Amino acid sequence: MKLSLNLCLAASLVSGSSAFISNTNYQRIDSSLQAKASSQQSRLGFLQSTAALVALSSLQVQPANALVKGNAPPPKKGVSEERKCRNVEECQEMAERAAAKADEEARANMVPASVTSKGTKYRELVAAKEGAPVAKEGQKATIFYKVLKLGKRSYDGLSGEGTVVFSRGYGLEDDENKAGVKSFEFTIGDPQVIGALNDAIVGQPVGSTRRVAILPQMGWEKATRECDGGPGGSGTGGELKTDYVVVPTATMVQQEFCFDTKKLPFPSTYAEQRRMAQRFDQALIMEVELVGLD
Repeated sequence: MKLSLNLCLAASLVSGSSAFISNTNYQRIDSSLQAKASSQQSRLGFLQSTAALVALSSLQVQPANALVKGNAPPPKKGVSEERKCRNVEECQEMAERAAAKADEEARANMVPASVTSKGTKYRELVAAKEGAPVAKEGQKATIFYKVLKLGKRSYDGLSGEGTVVFSRGYGLEDDENKAGVKSFEFTIGDPQVIGALNDAIVGQPVGSTRRVAILPQMGWEKATRECDGGPGGSGTGGELKTDYVVVPTATMVQQEFCFDTKKLPFPSTYAEQRRMAQRFDQALIMEVELVGLD
């Protein structure tokens, strides 16, 4: 019995020792697991922080290239481009001097005008091809033309930019759809055609363009003493028609008396005729493009 008791005590001691050892091992394992878990959490936190920084860096706003519509700012003016006039009068005077200088340069470079045997002046604007046929009296000519009033800076009756009074062949009038469709045909020397055109076209090559000076007596003004009222004329210039006014304080010479409406070429529309009725007694310019000869 005593032996049995001893065996029981020994077994109890062994069991207690095993339990203590097991409990101690469990505590060690639990501490190891906690340390490992803590290390993993720290590593996970580091990885999450790194990922967040990478994401933020990729989400940074990139510089934008905006398309802005509008006018660019004017360039800075240099010293030579600054205005040198201080009031309107000085600016006008400077503009007049600049225009006068430009006129002098144009005169120096201008091709001299030619004069026919009858005194009609003309200048070649566009030359024809070499060997082109030349207009002769009695031939049938086809032309495009512009009748222009003189520009304010015309110094010889041919120079300067003129304003169109009426035209044919350039598509400028209401009865022309486009250029080159309509033309004017006549026999060179026909007395019904204005004298300046008959005179200046003789010798003109096909394909060339001439600018012709038209004095009233060589144009659409009747060749009578009463209508010859221009410089050097002996008449009064015709009766004045005062029952209507073209512009304030301006009257028109009576059309039926001095305006020769039978002369060719003649305006075809009412608007052209009205413009011509105000200009027929003035020096005019005619640009003549010779299209063909028969």
